[in-house]
Amino acid sequence: MPNHTPLDPENPDILYGSTSSLWDGSHSIEWGIKRIAALGLQGIEPYAKQIENHRDNPLALKEKFDAAGVTMIDVSNGAKGQSTNFIDPAEIPQTIEDHVAFARDFLLPFGCDMWKCNMGKRPESGTTDDQLKRLADTLNEIGRQTIEMGIRLAPHPHIWGPVEREHEVQAMLDLTDPNFVWMTPDTGHLTLGGMDAVQIMDKYFDRIAEVHLKDTYAKYRGNSATPPQSQHFDSSVYHNMGGGGVDFPAVMKLLRERHFKGWVVFDMDGPREGDDGFDAIGGNLDLAVDDYLAHNVNYLRVILGVNLPPFN
Repeated sequence: MPNHTPLDPENPDILYGSTSSLWDGSHSIEWGIKRIAALGLQGIEPYAKQIENHRDNPLALKEKFDAAGVTMIDVSNGAKGQSTNFIDPAEIPQTIEDHVAFARDFLLPFGCDMWKCNMGKRPESGTTDDQLKRLADTLNEIGRQTIEMGIRLAPHPHIWGPVEREHEVQAMLDLTDPNFVWMTPDTGHLTLGGMDAVQIMDKYFDRIAEVHLKDTYAKYRGNSATPPQSQHFDSSVYHNMGGGGVDFPAVMKLLRERHFKGWVVFDMDGPREGDDGFDAIGGNLDLAVDDYLAHNVNYLRVILGVNLPPFN
């Protein structure tokens, strides 16, 4: 990993980056490396499809990251041919095998020390206790094998996934071994799942491997039911930072005071028709991507005091 200059004024052990979600559908990983470096951010967590063309030669891609002084944090699971079902007994063995193989063949050559993983689709009737137990057992077995490579498995509670509400987050963590399994809390998903992001992150602070920054709308705070995915398809329930759903100053206060050591990354969906700001610039996707990046980089810099250069 490059020797990054600290960006946080209070906690030099926080590293700042972005997932590839903002540009995933419009630009290559090579574009992302150059843009993230130009913005002064330190790392990228690509979606799996962003690195698909590089799976056979990870070290060639690593050279591009290293040349730009940017870290590849890890790669979100869901690569081509990779099983992501953590609850179906018939599919769990393949899920374990596929995840361990990807960690060994792709993440290990990059020197990744953590791995954010989604956990598949939510059962139509919700996640049962038996399914949560199988999910936890699956995470334990993958994590047991990846930690031998120095990679902490960090499942990602996600609305519309099997772990989206507070009792499910608690069960996942209670049923997994803290020596094998950590987590990646997402401020937006925790809020949309009816939780207080700061309280959850404080409660399970020692299990946090990475933090995703995402906002939503204030109306979703404390909800008793998660907004359906069909609603999100019509109009995004996510928002750039400053949307009113997440108390980001309180999030950063927690991470600074408790001296979090690790990655804090943007994870916003790319712009689409009907989203805030997209139509105002004529629906130009390239401009919209940079506009979204500008907004969030400046929010970190101006509102949260991170030592990032002005956007250009």
